[in-house]
Amino acid sequence: MEAIVYEEFGGPEVLRHATGVAVPEPGLGEVRVKVAAVGVNPLDWKRRYGWVEAFYPTTFPAVPGLEFAGTVDALGEGVTGLAVGDEVLGWTKTGAYAEYALAGIVAPKPAGLSWEAAASLPIAGETARRVLDLIGVREGETLFLHGAAGVVGSVAVQLAVAAGITVVGSASESNHAYLRGLGAIPVAYGDGLADRVRAAAPDGVDAVFDAAGHGVLPVAIELLGGEGTARKERIVTIAATDAAEYGITFSGGSGDPDAVRAGLTAQARQAAEGTLAVRIADTLPLKEAARAQELSESGHVRGKLVLLP
Repeated sequence: MEAIVYEEFGGPEVLRHATGVAVPEPGLGEVRVKVAAVGVNPLDWKRRYGWVEAFYPTTFPAVPGLEFAGTVDALGEGVTGLAVGDEVLGWTKTGAYAEYALAGIVAPKPAGLSWEAAASLPIAGETARRVLDLIGVREGETLFLHGAAGVVGSVAVQLAVAAGITVVGSASESNHAYLRGLGAIPVAYGDGLADRVRAAAPDGVDAVFDAAGHGVLPVAIELLGGEGTARKERIVTIAATDAAEYGITFSGGSGDPDAVRAGLTAQARQAAEGTLAVRIADTLPLKEAARAQELSESGHVRGKLVLLP
């Protein structure tokens, strides 16, 4: 099969388009999917650099990619509730930048949801829901969401606003109109961030979701009372790998498989109905995976990048 592989850590140049790669065989509880679309995530290039080995160890040769949408091609032993030909979205165990991938957790793709939108939802949807649950933000509370215009951030904004939570979201000024359209109160990045958040939420914030990193954890601690008094259990980051130095929770991975599957099923249905959206920045052919990761790493992409095998 066709796949993107890399055999050492490094920049985009270590990615190689390969043909003749062995098609994986599904094991117990696994399904094989013919991939129709692949979501590109910052974690893809962070793993390629070897920056997150403590959280996501790599075995070479490696195929990048975590999330996909496609058609069930084969079933492993013990799989129930699925049939060959079913259209699904989910997470791969073998790397999504390929014609075929193995998966353990998938959800049905609604007929009205495009392949590109379906492939953009698993990571953002699961991450947003997981972190909102971890910080326990509730109806009537105020959330500061750092990196609100990113893919994860924008999904979290929509889920929080729908739950009756006031969201103050940081983003570049070019994305402020977009955030207002999602129901958030936008504030600009940079020096003075804490003051701008306080101005937007004069009664204070109850929780902080860091989806962007870039040294915001001291600001988060300040907003929740300062070192020694901050309610640090109500601050969670998915981007700052030095979180432990501040006593802050870094959240990676996923939760209970059944709950994850149920959540993804519900979010896919919402996306098909138009009540939950992921902004698509661009689609590229699989052969241009290195270019897609370069664009992602630049930090200037508005929305999700999708690869098409």
